[in-house]
Amino acid sequence: MQTILLVDGYNMVGAWPSLQRLRDRDSLEAARGELIELLTNYSAFRGYRTVLVFDAQMVVSPLVWQVQPTGLEVCFTEHEQTADTFIEQYSYQLLRSQTGRVVVATSDRAQQLLILAQGAAWFSADHLRQDVQLAYRQMREQIRSASKRQRAARRLVDSLDPKTVERLSKWQHRT
Repeated sequence: MQTILLVDGYNMVGAWPSLQRLRDRDSLEAARGELIELLTNYSAFRGYRTVLVFDAQMVVSPLVWQVQPTGLEVCFTEHEQTADTFIEQYSYQLLRSQTGRVVVATSDRAQQLLILAQGAAWFSADHLRQDVQLAYRQMREQIRSASKRQRAARRLVDSLDPKTVERLSKWQHRT
């Protein structure tokens, strides 16, 4: 059963210190891009289907839904629709269709209560940030371990059959 993670994007930008600094130093677009990159890798590592939702209430636009090549889905809500409203409705649809475990990431207290009442799980913005950091540490460790295995496998002796290794060892000790 797949986990479907629904993330309130601007809630994360406002709650994660690194994204706040990026937003304040560069732009909201830069912080959005960084969040997309972080969640792309996180979702792939955890095996989640992730829908990252941003409010489009300040702009006149229809619903925009983009599926990134990596599988992360980015949604900009319709004009005058909040991310909270979209997430509440979409999580309800997902829960009713029983497509998987639904987890909503937001620190909005009212949304948290509604999501839990619907039967979805909930991550606070801080919990998601910590889990993203943990996943990145685990990814780095897996890369290091794989790299060590590759280096060890590149030794000539590892590609020889045991009989040849034994003969070479005897020959080496004779000299």
